[in-house]
Amino acid sequence: MAEETRPIPLLGDISLDFGQIIEHSVDAGFVSLGVPGLAGEVQQRSARRSHRVKLEGYLHGEEARDQLGAMQEAAAAGEELTFSADITSALDIQRVVITHFTGEELAGRPGVFRYRIQLAESPPLPPPATVEAFGGLDDFGLGDLGFDTDILGDLQDLAGDIAGAVDDALSVIDQLSGLLNLDGLDLNGIFDPLSAPVDAVKGAGGGFKSAVSDLGDAFS
Repeated sequence: MAEETRPIPLLGDISLDFGQIIEHSVDAGFVSLGVPGLAGEVQQRSARRSHRVKLEGYLHGEEARDQLGAMQEAAAAGEELTFSADITSALDIQRVVITHFTGEELAGRPGVFRYRIQLAESPPLPPPATVEAFGGLDDFGLGDLGFDTDILGDLQDLAGDIAGAVDDALSVIDQLSGLLNLDGLDLNGIFDPLSAPVDAVKGAGGGFKSAVSDLGDAFS
């Protein structure tokens, strides 16, 4: 029976032909929380930590120095690399970075080097947040429902027109209020019945103006 050939681990384009140890570890991201009266602790998971991979092995042969140099350059550059090995075949690891590297040249064995490498998973970042109309709700089907976001400019103009009309009305109210409070003018209380309604209209007009202004800002 032919001997099965196992795939050679690859770190970027570096072939790890004589690897001795490949160790995988992962911290599941649990935090222990004590609860009074509870035997044991509640395990609250925040998020899984990055996968960690430890590599140890030897380099020898005609290309050993070149491979050692490639490892040193990759570790110094700190760039993301691909990694494939049997131990990670069941894991979704797209990219890794070298967090620690050690190289040793063995005395009495010229051209033989020992390496120890520690890798950490480097997952892709989520897309950056963007400021969009309606907080991005237009991407959730508002267009399909017939909501035309082009009318936002018209609504803003309308809000401005309403605010201007309210200003004019409040100006008239102010003039009427001044008339009701003329000093030294005795009209035998003829305007007394109008005082309360004028004050109420003035207060409501101020609140309406504030609401319209907020509405205009919302559609800016």
